[in-house]
Amino acid sequence: METRTDLLSYTDAMLTWVSGRGRILIVVHDNPDPDSLASAMALRHLFAVRLNREAVIAFSGMIGRSENLAMAKLLQIPLTPFPLIDLKAFPVICLLDTQPGTGNNSLPPEVRADIVIDHHPMRDSSASCRWVDIRPNYGTTATILYEYLKVQGVSVGTKLATALFYAIKSETQDLGREATRPDRDAYLVLFPLANKTLLNSITRPNLPREYFIALHSALEHASLYGKVLVASLDGVQFPEVVSELADLLVRLEGTETVLCLGHYSQELILSIRTTSEEINAGELIRKLVAGIGAAGGHGMMAGGKIDNVAPERVAELEAVLTQRFLAELQVTDPPLALVP
Repeated sequence: METRTDLLSYTDAMLTWVSGRGRILIVVHDNPDPDSLASAMALRHLFAVRLNREAVIAFSGMIGRSENLAMAKLLQIPLTPFPLIDLKAFPVICLLDTQPGTGNNSLPPEVRADIVIDHHPMRDSSASCRWVDIRPNYGTTATILYEYLKVQGVSVGTKLATALFYAIKSETQDLGREATRPDRDAYLVLFPLANKTLLNSITRPNLPREYFIALHSALEHASLYGKVLVASLDGVQFPEVVSELADLLVRLEGTETVLCLGHYSQELILSIRTTSEEINAGELIRKLVAGIGAAGGHGMMAGGKIDNVAPERVAELEAVLTQRFLAELQVTDPPLALVP
């Protein structure tokens, strides 16, 4: 949206369209993160205040990361497992922080989303949707939803402010990663409104033993190739730990780009993090899984997965992905164990 007037007209028209229909379903991406959770909470609030309608928030996968679990619990975000949803009962379907055909949400290909709001690069499949607001120049989807509330004059309560603030904080790493002016503006407005006690409980939750098991595996199986690091977590207890440890490992001194791999159920999970402005993590990961999986992302962070991977094939597939990764980055350095 170019101006405040444009955004007001757009959201007015969208709300008018929604008001003439039945039940509303909000679908977030699989294994939802703070950005998707806060965005869903905000859109649900907008519908409740402006239309007096209660939307259902649905997710697939699991919420395993301790911070995300604490966020959902402490902020009382109402979530319904996607398998319990009867799609035919919802004339209005919204996709948040994801898009049709990305492979990271459980909306069937034959079901068209009516509303798509995202900050990742535009997918061709999104063009056929009725209401599409995709802003790759924004650091978070939560910032877009904050602007919806602001332009519609909808007040933001303490819990919603805490959710939106934490989403921006975590997604942009306190405005240090891919944050633009709208993200900074929202961050500064929301901070005084957020509940600091809740925020502290979300950002510093107790960590399960499984986290440290995954960390041990990552350190034990991490290899350095000059400024590049590849780490295999082996089997993991929850998918989000792969991206969580990628965030940690990219902080290693002298490291610019990290690929983390982990096997969960029948899926091989990938996560890339980079501090290099010359690398687009989203483009890179899509090349890695071309023909064998699905992935998405943007400048400094990206994730993907390969389905139906039997345990006996994990090592072989990880070797192929590592070779593709190093080839794309033109890395020829010999491997060096992170922990000898």
